[in-house]
Formats: sequence, structure tokens, C-alpha cells
Amino acid sequence: MKERAKLDHFIFWPAIIVLLTLTVLLIIFQSAAEPFLNDILSGINTRMDWIFQFMTFGLFILLLWISFGKYGKVKMGLGRPRFNNFSYGAMLFCAGMGTSIMFWSIIEPMYYFQGPPFGFEPGSDTAAEWAVAYGMFHWGISAWAIYAFPTIVIAYSFYNKQNKSLKVSQAVKGALGKYSDGIIGKIIDILVIWSLVGGLGTSLGLGVPMVSAGIGHLFGVEQSIALSIVIMVIWAVIYITSASLGLDKGIRKLSNLNVYLALALAIFVIIAGPTGFILTYFTDSFGIMAQNFLRMSFYTDAIGGGGFPQAWTVFYWAWFAATALFMGLFIARISKGRTLKSMILHILGWGSLGSWLYFAIFGGYTINLQQTGELDVTGSMAEVGDASTIINVLETLPASYIAILFFVVLGFIFLATSLDSASYILASTASIKVGDGIEPPAWHTILWGLIMALLSISLLLIGGLNVVQTSAVVVAVPVVIIYLLLFISLMKWLKNDEHIYEEEK
Repeated sequence: MKERAKLDHFIFWPAIIVLLTLTVLLIIFQSAAEPFLNDILSGINTRMDWIFQFMTFGLFILLLWISFGKYGKVKMGLGRPRFNNFSYGAMLFCAGMGTSIMFWSIIEPMYYFQGPPFGFEPGSDTAAEWAVAYGMFHWGISAWAIYAFPTIVIAYSFYNKQNKSLKVSQAVKGALGKYSDGIIGKIIDILVIWSLVGGLGTSLGLGVPMVSAGIGHLFGVEQSIALSIVIMVIWAVIYITSASLGLDKGIRKLSNLNVYLALALAIFVIIAGPTGFILTYFTDSFGIMAQNFLRMSFYTDAIGGGGFPQAWTVFYWAWFAATALFMGLFIARISKGRTLKSMILHILGWGSLGSWLYFAIFGGYTINLQQTGELDVTGSMAEVGDASTIINVLETLPASYIAILFFVVLGFIFLATSLDSASYILASTASIKVGDGIEPPAWHTILWGLIMALLSISLLLIGGLNVVQTSAVVVAVPVVIIYLLLFISLMKWLKNDEHIYEEEK
């Protein structure tokens, strides 16, 4: 029987009190909250765009240097990897993207089609050519570099430096020294909790209306806040069951199942849809992304002032940074026995390929509907909103009822696995000495899942895509400082330890 970790009251109570207070305030002051949050989003995006751009590209270069340099063979602890490559990749894909990739792979290209970058004419052929390419860029290697960096630092801290717990505060010990065990370390862990809840709140805020629209279509139920709350309750039951089964039985089985379901749905769409167009359009989109990778990485539109990179690229880098510390904690826990090179390439490879697959197929299918006139997707977005438009797109498929049912089930499991992984990490962060053989109690894990569900409901009550985006961007601001501390720690440790745990040739 596994030992249960004790509650860290200094971390738990401040984090809980602030989150619950903000959630209640959002619900009480709904009308004032939206314009206030929109102003915050605009201010951060326009003042910090260059910081997020340089940080993201810099992380990508750093990871390549580590992977193919002398540190690439440094292992995370002794022994063989805990999970095989497929299970490892499945957990990366599900925990990192969840329902978000299902939502954005259909909707995001249409936003770019209507409001393209670089001053292109809205609705033009050029805008259509760039629509999926930009989506693939946002969800590709750069995004997964943001996830991979904290992962390797946290894993190195836990397995190689033998720091006492799987917490971000311990991963910055190389930079802060003894202060990481004191109040400064506690504050860092509280910030990690806030960033994760805010980032996951974004995923929930997007995922719930999407699944709600699907259920409403399938069963003839009117989409409403009440229906969304019912969905959250069902999600909570799924995630509580998985959390009660534990990491190995719960998360791994749901993640593996969902990869098969996601692949099956993608294969169905590419076969039932315009196969030739999807494949050739993906090829063209991949080429555009590869050719313009540097331009897209540093695009701020300082002269034109159109706001595209601030509204999209900066938002995404901030959102991913907000949830990346969660990814770092979760992936580090399942990465024992792997080399730095193996970890980095698996995270970049599995994540990017999965994202590109969905954007290529679902984004390509949606663009084709718009271009051929089979469905006025942009008109649908304006008339019934994004979530219902996704269902309208799926309704054009053969056997659409089954496809939508499949899509809804997939969304349920995706979000359940994300909640499962996130609530476990939140409970671990707010506990004392969680590590090998020591787990947070089930009630603690379940509590965090319920708090995230409550926050998502408050965001749904306010409404608006900008509100959901602000939730992610605001909490990402202090994360930039944590990334700097992680970088200092890693460089210091690698320089001093060098070839410890190097893989045998």
C-alpha cells in the first residue's frame, strides 16, 4: 500500500483561498468582468509580445543543443524507462492538448481565413493557403518546446539531484539554493498552482460548450449553462474514477484508449472527406510553415499594427507557458530511465505530429467546406458561435450522427484525462514530500478537479473568447520569471554534473 503525503498548509490554503475568491467575484460581477479582463489581455499582449517570442524560439534552440550535444545521453535516474514509447507518447498528447486541439483544429483556420496575418486580404485564396499553416505553427514544435523545457529541468532535479519532492520549487534550487526550501520556494509553488488552474480553465472554457453543442444536437436538447454544468458533473465522475484508480491504471488506460479513438476519427474524416484535397492542402501548409518558420516566430506586426500576432501567437505562447509547468511535473514523473535526448525528441515529436495530424485533417476538411460552398463556415460562426459551428461542420460528414457521437465521447475522455493529470499534479504540489511510493490522498486530488470545474463554470457564465484567453495569459506573466530560474538551474547543474547517469554505449 502506498504511503499518503501530508498537506502542505502554507501552499494549499493561500492557493485555494485566492482561487475560490476570484471565482466567486467572477460569478458575482459578470457584466463588469468581461471588459476588465479584455483590457488586461490587450495590455499584456502589446507590452510583452517580444518577450514571449524570444523566449519560445530560444527554448527551441536550447533543446536542440541539449539533444544533440554532450548532455543528450544523460539519463534521468537509473533503470529502464517506466512506460513503453507508445504509452509515453499517448500520455504526452492527451495531457498536453486535450479538448483544445479538437476545438481549434476546426475553428482556428477559419479565424485566420477571416483575419489573416501579414496584411493579406480576408477571405482570399492567400488567406486560405495560410489558414492551416499558421495553426500547425502554433500547435507544433515551438509549442512543445515550451512544454519540454520545464520537463527536463524538473526530471533532472528529481532523479539526478535527488531533490526531495517533485515540485517546481525544487527544480529551481540550482538558482536559488537554500531559498527554494523556504518562503520563496513556497511562493513559486503557489504561482505554479495558479498558472495551472488558469491555463486548464481555458481548456475547460473551450471544451464544455463544444461538447454541450454536440449533446444538444444528438439528443435535441437546447444548449444552455445548465447543460454545461451537467456535463461538468459527468466529467467530474469520470475523472474521479480515474484518479481513484491511480496513475498507472487510470491515466495510462484512458490515454491509450483516447489515442486509438482520436486516430479512428481522423482516419474516418480523411476517408469520408475530400481525401486528395486534404493531403495536398496539408503538404502545401507544411511547406508554408517550414519556409516561414523564422518569420512566424518573430512576427509582431509593429508597423502595420494589425494585432494578429498579439491576439494569436502571443496568446498561445502564454497559454502553453501557463500549463507547461503542469506538463513538466507530469511528464517528469513518467520519464524515469530516459535520456534527455529521448525525452526532448519524444515530446517534440509525438506532440507536434499529433497536432499536425488533427489540423491537417479537420482544418483541411473545414477549409474545403468553405471554399466549395458546401457550408458557409464563417457565416455559421457569426450566427451560432464557434461551438455550434463545429457540430455543423461534422454534420456534413456521412453518418454524421455517429461521427458527432464519436466526437462527443472523444471530448469527454480528452478532458477527463487532462483533469486527471492536472488534479494529481496540483495535489502533489500542495503536499509535502510526494515522490516514488508516496502519493497525495485521493480526496486531495479530487478537490482540485472540482475547483477547476467550478472555475470553468464561472468563465462560461461570463462568456466570450477573450475572457477565456485572458485566464491563460494573465497567469503566464510570473511564469516567465520561473522559466528564467529553471534555465539558470539547468545550466548550473549540467556544467557541474556533466556525464552522471550517461547511457551506456
